[in-house]
Amino acid sequence: MKYAEIALNIPIDKTFHYSIPPATSPCVEIGKRAWVTFGKRRMVGYIVGLSETSPVSSIKPLEGIIDDVPVLDGEQMKFTKWMSEYYCTSWGSTLDAAIPWPLKKGRTSIRERGGATAEEHFSKSSALPPTDEQQRALKEIKGAVEKSAFEVFLLHGVTSSGKTEVYLQCISDIIEKDKSAIVLIPEISLTPQTVERFKSRFGDAVAIAHSQMKGSSRFKEWKRLRDGLAKVAVGPRSALFSPVRNLGLIVVDEEHDTSYKQGDTPRYHAREASVERARQAGCPVILGSATPSMESYFLAKKGEYRLLELTRRIDDRPLPQSVVIDMKKEMAKGKRSFVISTYLRKRIDETLKADRQTMLFLNRRGFSTYIFCKQCGYTEKCKKCDTVMVYHSSKRQLVCHYCNWKKEKPNICPTCHSTYLSYSGKGTEKIESEIHRNFPYGKIERMDSDVTRRRGAHKAILKNIKEGKTNILIGTQMIAKGHDFPQVTLVGVISADVSLNLPDFRSGERTFNLLTQVAGRAGRGKDAGEIVIQTYAPAHYAIQAAAKQDYIAFYNRELELRRDLNFPPFTHIIEITLKAVKDDIAQGAARELVEY
Repeated sequence: MKYAEIALNIPIDKTFHYSIPPATSPCVEIGKRAWVTFGKRRMVGYIVGLSETSPVSSIKPLEGIIDDVPVLDGEQMKFTKWMSEYYCTSWGSTLDAAIPWPLKKGRTSIRERGGATAEEHFSKSSALPPTDEQQRALKEIKGAVEKSAFEVFLLHGVTSSGKTEVYLQCISDIIEKDKSAIVLIPEISLTPQTVERFKSRFGDAVAIAHSQMKGSSRFKEWKRLRDGLAKVAVGPRSALFSPVRNLGLIVVDEEHDTSYKQGDTPRYHAREASVERARQAGCPVILGSATPSMESYFLAKKGEYRLLELTRRIDDRPLPQSVVIDMKKEMAKGKRSFVISTYLRKRIDETLKADRQTMLFLNRRGFSTYIFCKQCGYTEKCKKCDTVMVYHSSKRQLVCHYCNWKKEKPNICPTCHSTYLSYSGKGTEKIESEIHRNFPYGKIERMDSDVTRRRGAHKAILKNIKEGKTNILIGTQMIAKGHDFPQVTLVGVISADVSLNLPDFRSGERTFNLLTQVAGRAGRGKDAGEIVIQTYAPAHYAIQAAAKQDYIAFYNRELELRRDLNFPPFTHIIEITLKAVKDDIAQGAARELVEY
């Protein structure tokens, strides 16, 4: 072949042809990387095709082939091509997402600095005897595995009903058949516990992939999967690109989670993309959740997905008791602080004295959610995106939670120069401060994206909870799902209204999901659990359904609203964002787009 078709990671929806020098010809192969010149830049390109002719006459030669063997196989090429077409992005950007970051820069290996990372060893675990409901689910899924048939299973199981055990036993079957599996989890914070569960069952057959790993470690795990030394890839949404051999099963745990939606290029939804990768591989995919997304449950009820249900907790443990606190009544009592209700304060104290653990959930980080001037009404906003800025007391800074622009805390109002600045609203920092003040004898930790930025922070916090070194954990949605701590008997939701008041048609669904998931952290051991939900809207159907752990009641009510307004799952919605330096340029481009 005389010409190589190259895909580049640039925002252009086309590939480019380069001539193949005779000396390079024996090394050229689809799936390898090559050095190419594009304009004045020297770039890494992906060889996606070979031909004897070129669509253009003026053509540059390849500068060199980087790889001895292809870094991308035929399945990955096909899958990334589908992604680029479906999500309207360049093929090069989706190919770039499929390899570890050192390879994106043209390297072929990466050396570990400071010596090899110590391997963790976990006690070997064995399969647990399945319940009747688990047995029925396993029979259905293993039947599809046996036939190598594409099928989407929606595993709807209440919290602590043993969904993970179903995944583990299905994957065990996959490994016996010399096939591979991909397991997606929504948050990096869940990785340490998930790793322990899977490695204790499958040992070195498990490879981990997530963005907080060292580059060398991630490259090593990627290579183990590509070489067939590991059979199970575990990680957040990017693990979907794993170069596994002979794919036999994909698991998407907590399939409802919004974290599966990638906000940066290449934009994609890992749940939808998982279904397509399974379709292409001819294998089943399991979507698991205690609170399935409206779209998935709708498709299951229509018969497009196969619905499997686990309605009881393991050992028939009871679901946590729910108490809904009307915070309007707390305000009427004339208390100075409306952060922690009288009832929740009392229950935290009793839980501490019983040597049990408490989780306090507030899906808003920072100390105060806004600063305003009592004299003129001025509110501090981000100069870049005009969003109200959040005060973080630990750094004495105002931070924009959208673009991350930061500035120092003001001492006087920049408009009227008064000192009457008020710090209002509450975030996880303020809750931590309040809990320290009320329970100085408690061992308290906070878990949000501010605290867990440093590598290994997630693991250290979760280890302290597991070992009983922490008895009150305060956090955002990081603590709301997937964790299994038998000593947690009390869960407090500081404000159920945070997600309820978002300007989003899914706000009711998100509120129900978060409350149900965080409630599921309580009572997973031998002691019964309780969830205390603080809210200013106690009669809202999402809060009432979450308090009763009644998914069907919520689904039916929400579906009526969605049908009336023609929202998903009855239609698809695409958001198109245009950005420019000047308003008139963005408006002009928007008009052109509408006409097009």
